[in-house]
Amino acid sequence: MPKRGRVKRAAKGACVIAVVIVLAAVLGSVVPRPLFRMADAGDSASTQRILLLYNPIHTDIAFPATPDILKRFDFLSDAGLPVGHPQVRWIIVGWGGRSFYLETPTWADLKPMPVFRALTIDRSVMHVALAGDIDPALPAVDELHVSERSYNQMLEFALASFALDPVGVPQSIDGAGYGEFDRFFEAHGWFNAVAGCNTWTASALRAAGIRTGFWNPIPVSLRWSLRLFGTCPPNGGTCRS
Repeated sequence: MPKRGRVKRAAKGACVIAVVIVLAAVLGSVVPRPLFRMADAGDSASTQRILLLYNPIHTDIAFPATPDILKRFDFLSDAGLPVGHPQVRWIIVGWGGRSFYLETPTWADLKPMPVFRALTIDRSVMHVALAGDIDPALPAVDELHVSERSYNQMLEFALASFALDPVGVPQSIDGAGYGEFDRFFEAHGWFNAVAGCNTWTASALRAAGIRTGFWNPIPVSLRWSLRLFGTCPPNGGTCRS
């Protein structure tokens, strides 16, 4: 086959793959998971607040730094995080690929190998950061009010994602962090382009009984699905499960 013909064939194949991926992402957003809304058996009069944080490629969950949450995350002190700092208001939790997470603190640090591993397969890590006040009206933030039961289910899902050491404590990664107020921990599961950080966030929401799209590989698809299925209002505002 002439070289020009091979190039055309390869280009056509790449276009077909791109179209399939886009269609899968769209369908993954508009098909709900679970298909039918489940009634929340919790006390709807008692709600807890969490934040969903978005950037162009990643999502995190922020839990309020209440005494109960600080107790559940007491292992953070052993990892060197100043959880007792008076200005700490939120504990931000996310799951992601080890290589990309650890080696790419900013876009300026982007390297080919972490990108390759993120697109293929990589070990996973948990990232935990402490934060002060976060304005829920910011464009990259959704404020979500959930029942006490849903809140606890989401928290349990997040904590269960940490890999434990032999004595049952989440295992921190020595020297891994972007600064004074964040740390990385070993995690369960493998990261790849199909099951990545945003599908982890969607799974955490579903663990709390919140419907998402069937497959949400990117932040915009997850956010769209939360609006499509009625959790968040279409024009912004407080989300409710």
